[in-house]
Amino acid sequence: MMPWRPSAEFTIHYWPAAKMARSSSCTSSWARRLPCFDGDSSNRFSGRNLAGDLLPSLGATTQQPPKLRKYLVSPYDPRYKVWEIFLILLVVYSAWICPLEFAFLRYLPRAPFIVDDVVNGFFAVDIVLTFFVPYVDTKSCLLVDDPRKIAVRYLSSWFAFDLCSTFPFHSISLLFNSHEHRLGLKFLNVLRLWRLRRVSSLFARLEKDIRFNYAVVRCTKLISVTLFAIHCAGCINYLIADRYPDPRRTWIGAVMPDFREAGLWVRYVTSLYWSITTMTTTGYGDLHAENTREMLFGVAYMLFNLWLTAYLIGNMTNLVVHSTSRTRDFRDMVQAASEFAARNQLPQQIEEQMLNHICLRFRTEGIKQQEMLDILPKAMRCSVSLYLFFPVVQGCYLFKGVSSGFIQQLVTEMQAEYFAPKEDIMLQNEKPSDLYLLVSGSVDIMAFLDGTEQIYGKAAEGEVLGEIGVMSNKPQPFTFRTTKLSQILRVSRSKLMDIMQENRDDGQTIRSNFQQKLRMEQRLYIAMHQADPVPAF
Repeated sequence: MMPWRPSAEFTIHYWPAAKMARSSSCTSSWARRLPCFDGDSSNRFSGRNLAGDLLPSLGATTQQPPKLRKYLVSPYDPRYKVWEIFLILLVVYSAWICPLEFAFLRYLPRAPFIVDDVVNGFFAVDIVLTFFVPYVDTKSCLLVDDPRKIAVRYLSSWFAFDLCSTFPFHSISLLFNSHEHRLGLKFLNVLRLWRLRRVSSLFARLEKDIRFNYAVVRCTKLISVTLFAIHCAGCINYLIADRYPDPRRTWIGAVMPDFREAGLWVRYVTSLYWSITTMTTTGYGDLHAENTREMLFGVAYMLFNLWLTAYLIGNMTNLVVHSTSRTRDFRDMVQAASEFAARNQLPQQIEEQMLNHICLRFRTEGIKQQEMLDILPKAMRCSVSLYLFFPVVQGCYLFKGVSSGFIQQLVTEMQAEYFAPKEDIMLQNEKPSDLYLLVSGSVDIMAFLDGTEQIYGKAAEGEVLGEIGVMSNKPQPFTFRTTKLSQILRVSRSKLMDIMQENRDDGQTIRSNFQQKLRMEQRLYIAMHQADPVPAF
């Protein structure tokens, strides 16, 4: 016998999309006006990156964007962001060319250093520009636009390092031709590697930016660190060989006696080959230390490789373990459930229900729907629940004719659950505690009669389950068992009764709908409970 379903058409009330869009737009607009709250003035990603917004101080009533003083540059200006990205590209160039010039270009040819002077010019402009860029105070989390405080902060922190890394030492050395090829002046150019702190800050911001995949950003950082270490080690090892008095007693001179006359590309590739084989501890033996200097550097490089390898393995292990830990826990849980069923000699049907429930739980945990709703504010949870469940609840026969306000209160108290196939939602003669609403899937309505389990009907999508026990406060007369994967809304009986008590007219409408349903299924109800009359309300 099929359960009764209402045939009347229902009017579905949706939340006005335009109002929701305007509200979201206003919120996003307000957030974009605010600077970052992490105290890092270089963190200027906005949009979905919440780290780009500043939390207003408690009690602040103004929502106007802070007005900067004249001649100051907003750190959130799109043009300033483009400037910073441009500087990052120049930093990458400097990190590659600086060790190369230091090791391979012994006599300082003019051409590459003209480009270096141009690059230094851009960073000199950035030094001047930094004096006009406000910063976020780490204690108050407020944007500081006082020029004097900006200057004092910069002069007492990174100014000296930025100045040394930008000073044109090579151009100054041209005034002293006798010192053109000396190692000291070339060593000063290595100070340009200080600019790499910009790249480190960039990766730190990208790891927090939800617009970028964390694993991809992390792997890119690890690969960049490895390539830079290989590049620098190869250049330094070549420099040691190039400066050694006897070229034939060097790691490269032993296989290439005239290596200084070889092309730059050949020497550079050979150095990278040595660096990679040493880092990976392969050590084919074709290139090895020939003197004490090279041995000492080889020892230092291999000790550094121990630390770098541990760093890389640790980070990669974290990424892999994070992606596989859920699967491992799932397999352990399945094995534990199987052992529990075998140890206690449970029927196969119950064991299958246990395993199906564990599998479904594994799938739903990856979605993290309930966890996401739990961390949201109550008003936001209500908005999400209304958008998702309002039409489904309004279409149910039990709530036909009730006010929209009643349904809104009811929907906010509901929780969505998934049930695997052949899983019991509730059992016959179970004490009523929750009311269920089938959103999707299919459910068999079953009961034990004369010692056998019989199917009396099927519940389709949009139908309510367990209302007889909940409304009459008596044990459930049926067992409800899913036939396929089903999504069900659940609300506790106490919450439902409280809402009905607050809305007496709606509560009476629900009782009337329920009694009408019982009268239509009088025969079935009497067959199951011959001694009990139809509940009166």
